[in-house]
Order: sequence, then structure tokens, then C-alpha cells
Amino acid sequence: MQGDRPMSWPVIARDVLGEGHVSSFVNETIEVPTGELIERQYLTHPGAVAVVAWREETDDIAVLRQYRHPVRAVLVEIPAGLLDHGDDEAYVVAAQRELAEEVALAADRWEVLVDICTTPGACEETLRIFLARDLRPTSRPEGFELEGEEAQMTWGWEPRADLVDAVLAGTVVSPSLCTGILALETARLSGFTQKLRPADAPWPIRER
Repeated sequence: MQGDRPMSWPVIARDVLGEGHVSSFVNETIEVPTGELIERQYLTHPGAVAVVAWREETDDIAVLRQYRHPVRAVLVEIPAGLLDHGDDEAYVVAAQRELAEEVALAADRWEVLVDICTTPGACEETLRIFLARDLRPTSRPEGFELEGEEAQMTWGWEPRADLVDAVLAGTVVSPSLCTGILALETARLSGFTQKLRPADAPWPIRER
């Protein structure tokens, strides 16, 4: 099948309506193919990575429980973080850093599980979810300290099958977890876990 294709309608004007620590809220006036001008508001975003850390021998996955203030809930999540360490940091290196920082784990096997745009109508965030296997304990990076909501989060192992059930039952709603868990389940049932993309695979939507 034909996949997504890059396209950019002309931007006639751009106004920054607000700036935050991670994102800015912008209004752009764009010209559609008919010549009409329309306005669209969205959040800028540096992009992110997430990790499904799968302990195959016991068939469980490392998950976090972290408070998310905008939705007023403690969500079950997988390790994840922003691509905010400069353009020279490889995506898989960012994922390895996040896995070590949040759950003190390292992995000897890395592959790309799935790429998504989390909310393409309202935010430019792109997210790459990696599958990490052959896991082992490691130390958190030197000088790293958990802060803010992360200082209160906990983590542990949950059976993969239980997570699939929880996603389909609607009792967990984190987009990175739901996408990652269902992508892994699809790959597992189809035998695709041996044919996943390598960890350094191109990420087309970020390479325009």
C-alpha cells in the first residue's frame, strides 16, 4: 500500500501565542491548494521516544506509574522521554538513556517497534517506540536525579498478557503504552518480532 507522503502547504504568517518549557502554542495562516487562507493553531514539540522493555523469559514488561496533571490521574506508562539533548543524539541512544534514567535498566537488543504522530491535528509531536530485549539492571546516569512528577513515580513488572487485556478494557490509556503494547502483540502473533526494523532505521517524518 501507499504510505504517508510528505507535503507542506505554504505558511503565509506565523504568530507565537504562548511559550512554555517544552512547547510553544502557535497560530499559522496557511494557503490551501484552492488559494483559500485558513488558520490553524498547534503546539510545537521536540519529539519523543518510548521503550517497551520486554523480559521474554518471564513474559512481562517494565511499566511506570506516574502522575499526569493535565488529566488528573496516575497513568500506567512505559519509559519515555523527550528528544531534547540536541540533534546529534541518535534516537536509540535517547531511548537507552530514558530506560536507564527511569527504571535503571539496560538492554542488549534494540529494534524499532512503531512510529506515530501522537496528536497530528493539534501537536507536531512525533514518537518512536522501541522494543528492548535481553534486559539487565544498570545504574542511572551519573548526576541524573528524578524531579517533579518523576520523583514520585514507581515502576515494576507487569505480565504482557495482563497489559493487553488492560488496554482493550480501557483501564490504561497512556498513548505510548497502548500503542507499544498492541504493536508488540500484533508483531508477536504474526511472527513479526524477528523482522522488526533495526534500531537505527530511518524515521521519515522527522527527516523531511
